[in-house]
Amino acid sequence: RVTEKSFDRHVEYGLKYLDLKDCLFGKSVENLMPEEAKSIKEIADVRGLKIHTLSTCLLHHDVETGKDIFYRDIIKLQEVIAIAEILSPVQIRILAGKSTKRKEFPDSMVYLQENHPWLIEVYREAADIIRSAGYSPVIENEAHECLFANPDETAAFFKWLDHPAAKLIWDIQNLWQMGTFPSLEVYEILKPYIGMVHLKGGQSIMPGGDLKYASSLEDASWPVIDIVKAVIKDGISPVICLNPSHGKRRPGFIDNPLKDIDFLRKNFKEII
Repeated sequence: RVTEKSFDRHVEYGLKYLDLKDCLFGKSVENLMPEEAKSIKEIADVRGLKIHTLSTCLLHHDVETGKDIFYRDIIKLQEVIAIAEILSPVQIRILAGKSTKRKEFPDSMVYLQENHPWLIEVYREAADIIRSAGYSPVIENEAHECLFANPDETAAFFKWLDHPAAKLIWDIQNLWQMGTFPSLEVYEILKPYIGMVHLKGGQSIMPGGDLKYASSLEDASWPVIDIVKAVIKDGISPVICLNPSHGKRRPGFIDNPLKDIDFLRKNFKEII
């Protein structure tokens, strides 16, 4: 089964923690049935793997469609909590919303407060549900039409949210795709809100330019070592999640997660 093969690969790579998203008996994590969750937990336990994150795709909707679809996800979140009771994760991920009008407004927080003020209550309720169940709520920035396009917008959202338990999953490349090149300056703005970091490689054509090509972490155009070093020093991401790079594939390029893992272990003794 795909799930067992994937978990075996984690063991082969010497990894200890799981981030569960999709391809779980052909389902995303938010659509698992209790008996499927029990099977996943057994498969993980036998291999000595711990489940760190349930990466749902809840709340990743277009704000222009209105609040009803967001509140349907609040109902769905209650089902996820029941699954979490079986899987025992540390945190549950929800996603930042998006807008099909994203290119029309320079500051999403001003736009939301003027046009969709209901959205922040949705996220507060979601964070309350997750936290009350004993898990950490984390909100990840996405790559297309996302309401988080730069660090100032992202920081303003978390200040508006005003929920101490809710943290940001900073997907570094996703924010890059939204127009913000990764830098230590960006990290410093986001640092108070980060609870986890997602790493991908990626290359630009010119220094500080837009993402163009997929790459390994070692060959990335952004300062991987400097940013990861700061993340580790500040202790804000207990685990780091690796994902395949976005961007155009050059001839001969192959996604190689083990290369990225070895690169991180070689440069950071704290990463095991």
